[in-house]
Amino acid sequence: MATTLLSIQVIPKTPNNENSYDYVDAAIEVIQASGLKYEVHPLETTLEGELPQLLEVVQKMHEALVEKGSPSIISQIKIAHNPSGISMDGLTEKYR
Repeated sequence: MATTLLSIQVIPKTPNNENSYDYVDAAIEVIQASGLKYEVHPLETTLEGELPQLLEVVQKMHEALVEKGSPSIISQIKIAHNPSGISMDGLTEKYR
């Protein structure tokens, strides 16, 4: 079982103040390529894994956005860590 949940909302600045949806899609593509369990929500995406690998995904997301042309990125991140294990399903199953 994973020990960490990380939720991230990326807010990329775009070169010409155009819509940022394509940039957010590029960030989600990095998450998809990671092979980690994740859920996309309207305002953030939550990933499940080990802290070092989750932080590496965040770094790759920022790198991908810079490569796409974003001059700057703000990310709001929440981390829940439990050495005994934690999961998205375990925290939300009573609501489903």
